[in-house]
Amino acid sequence: MRDSSRLTRRAVLGLTAAALPVSAATPASAATVIGGERLARGGVQVSGATGPPRKITARAWLLADCDSGEVLASYNAHRRLAPASTLKMLFADTVLKKFERTERYRVKDTDISDVPAGSSLVGIKPGITYTVEQLWQGVFLRSGNDAVHVLAHMNGGIAKTVAEMQARAADLQALDTHVVSPDGFDHPGQLSSAYDLTLFARHGLKDDDFRGYCGTRIANFPAGGKKTFQIQNTDRLLTGAWGLDVYKGLFGVKNGYTSHAGNTFTGGATRDGRTLLVTVMHPDPATNAVYEQTAALLDWGFGKGSSAQSVGALVDPLSEGGASASPSGRGKGAAGAAGTGAAAGSGSSGPSPWRVAEGGALTLGLLGAGAWALRRRRRAAGAAAGPDSGDTPSGPAGPTAG
Repeated sequence: MRDSSRLTRRAVLGLTAAALPVSAATPASAATVIGGERLARGGVQVSGATGPPRKITARAWLLADCDSGEVLASYNAHRRLAPASTLKMLFADTVLKKFERTERYRVKDTDISDVPAGSSLVGIKPGITYTVEQLWQGVFLRSGNDAVHVLAHMNGGIAKTVAEMQARAADLQALDTHVVSPDGFDHPGQLSSAYDLTLFARHGLKDDDFRGYCGTRIANFPAGGKKTFQIQNTDRLLTGAWGLDVYKGLFGVKNGYTSHAGNTFTGGATRDGRTLLVTVMHPDPATNAVYEQTAALLDWGFGKGSSAQSVGALVDPLSEGGASASPSGRGKGAAGAAGTGAAAGSGSSGPSPWRVAEGGALTLGLLGAGAWALRRRRRAAGAAAGPDSGDTPSGPAGPTAG
């Protein structure tokens, strides 16, 4: 296991957010509009090009240039919605570098005993030894919540991982995101936005392992002894499943579905030396709607939208020199003016809880409070949460969810 960094002040802020009750941790928007004030406006935001396809039914979406970080078009970019398994991008961004690919781990019953019923599963069995690489293949290809929970327990437990994910989101300036579970399963208060999910994808793709896993189409997965079974990526634009063609130039990144969130997808593609990222959240229910609308936005971005001018920007992480947004909206970099209800998904607007907590007295005792709050929320949500589904039936594990 690789050495992890010491607990920083920013990490403690993340622990504070994790310890807050759900009612306090789900405001409609952050105190400042990260990425520019146009991203808080209602309606389609585009400049310098004919508007994107009109048949996009998603409740929120965003198209950006991956290299420059320019947002080329958006709709409700900061609207806070249930992310489903696209939240696994943040999980990978947080945990991926902590373990070597070749490290081996023998799974215990307790590692998967807390996987919510109805979850997507890759088919992990207690008593079988897996490499870290195989566990990540289970996360990215099959959206396996069982693989997520094993890695989270290797990382010190669910509560610790949730707190670290929240701290990572704060560092990435993904202030629309509130993490309740590391797997993206339906839980009250678990929220993100098209803007934040695109941030997670863009930062994750800088890592070769992240990019390799999300672009893997098929892999062999241990079934015990010398036996294996084949797993296929549930990203239909990557594999061409369910009647769709493989999208030219697409290399990932992550899809998700839950009964509460519906379909959510962040996809990336490269054509003629240009790489675009698209996030589509909660389109009208239809078998392939989230993929078809992602493809339509990518087609527009590579075609008619190639002349589009920036309407905002994907900001850099604070730990990598990114400029912090000021509450007045006069901060440096891409931070815009104060947020408005136009950026809201649900709930009331107001400063994000981790910004409010920043001025308080912070102690390591928050770890215990965060763990207690998480256990309480998970017990309450366990029976109420609907099926959390990854896309397609898995191998021996039965129906997926993710």
